[in-house]
Amino acid sequence: MQELKTKAKAKFIATRLREARDARGIPTLTSMASLVGVDTSAVSRWEAGLSEPSADKVLELARALNVRPSYFFRPHFQHGNAPAFLRSLASARKRDLARQRARLRWLQEISQVVQHYVSLPPVDLPPHLQAVDYRTLRDEDIEGIASDLRAHWKLGNQPIGNVIEVVERAGFVVGRDEMGTTALDGLCNWSVLDGRPYLLLAEDKMSFFRRQMDTAHEMAHALLHRHVSEAQLREDFDLIEAQAFRLASAFLMPADSFALAARTPTLNGLLMLKDRWRVSVKAMIRRCRDLNLIVNDEATQLYKYYSAKGWNREEPMDRSVPLFQPKLLAKALTLIVDSRTRSKADLLASDFTVPGHDVATLIGLDSDWFSTGEVIQLAPTGARQPASTTSAGEIVEIDFAGHRRRPGN
Repeated sequence: MQELKTKAKAKFIATRLREARDARGIPTLTSMASLVGVDTSAVSRWEAGLSEPSADKVLELARALNVRPSYFFRPHFQHGNAPAFLRSLASARKRDLARQRARLRWLQEISQVVQHYVSLPPVDLPPHLQAVDYRTLRDEDIEGIASDLRAHWKLGNQPIGNVIEVVERAGFVVGRDEMGTTALDGLCNWSVLDGRPYLLLAEDKMSFFRRQMDTAHEMAHALLHRHVSEAQLREDFDLIEAQAFRLASAFLMPADSFALAARTPTLNGLLMLKDRWRVSVKAMIRRCRDLNLIVNDEATQLYKYYSAKGWNREEPMDRSVPLFQPKLLAKALTLIVDSRTRSKADLLASDFTVPGHDVATLIGLDSDWFSTGEVIQLAPTGARQPASTTSAGEIVEIDFAGHRRRPGN
C-alpha cells in the first residue's frame, strides 16, 4: 500500500485536486475558487502544480470537496492509460464524462485498499481472448466468442439470472453510481496495477433488465477492446460500440436457444419472454434482427409500436424485479470489519481518503453503512498497521459467498 506522509515536507499532488473536482461535478476553476475564497488563478496554479495551497487552504479544499486532507498527499495508484469505455459517449456532456472517469478511479482506489486485506477471485477469461484484435472481428466471430465465454464459465445455453454475479465470480470488480444523466449507462476500464477489469454501472435508470444489458455491454468492452487506445476509441467509436452490443446480446441471448423461444416475434410475444430471458423487449427486438428472425422493415415496425406504447421511457415489468447490486467488494469489506481485521472507524481514519458514504455507495452497500452498527473495540498490543502504511497486512482470502479461509486452502 502507498503511505501518506504526514510530515511537513509532504508533497501536494496537483492532479488529486482536479480528480476531486471532477468527482464532485464542479465544472470550472471559477466555481472551485469561489468555494475556497481565492482567485481563479490560484486554483489554476494548484492544479497545474505551479504552486501549492497553504495548510489552511488544503483544509478548505478538503471541506469543499468532502475528502480527507490526506487525499491531496496520497500518490495516485497507477492503473495505466487504457481508455475508459463509456456507453452513449457521443451524447454525454464533457463534465459528466469527467465526473464518471474520476468516480471510476475512486472505485479502483477503494478496491486497492480492500485487496490489501482480502484476496479477490482471480480474473478468469478464456486465454485466446488475450489476442483478439477488434479490427478483424466479424459478426460470426463475436457470436463464437459469446459461445466460448458461456462454455468457459459453464453457463449452458439458458437465460442468465444475474450478470453482475457472473462477472464478479470471474474476477471483475463492479461498482455502481448515480450518474445524474441518462446519456451514460456505464464505464469499463482495465487496471494494469492489479490486472483486473473494472465496471461502473449507472444507478439512475433503476431497471434490472436494462442493467443486465449495461453490465454485459461493459463486460464485452473488457473482452474485445482491452488493448484499444484513446485514439482508436475516438476514430472507431461506432464500430467498437456496435461490437460490444453484439457480444452482450449474444451472451445474454444465445443464438440457438433464443431463436427457438422467439420463433414468431411480436411485441406481446417478446414481452412474454422478458421475465425468462431477463432482458428488455427493446434488446430482444434487436437480437431478433441480428439473428434474421425478422427483416429490417419488421424490426422498424416493432420499434414504432414499442415507441407508441411509451416503452422507451419504461417497459412493463421494469419495476417488478429488484435491482441487483454488486456484491464482491461489499462482501470483502464486510468481512474485513466482521473479522476485526479493521474497524469501520479505522478504515475511514487511515485507509480511505474519501467519505464513507462514497465508499459504500460505489461498492453497493447502503450509503450509511459506515455510520451504523459500529462497536467500540480495544486494539491489542501490536495491532496491524492500517492500509496506508508500508507494513504488510494479513491477507484474508474470500470466496464469492463471503466465506473466510486461510490462504492456500
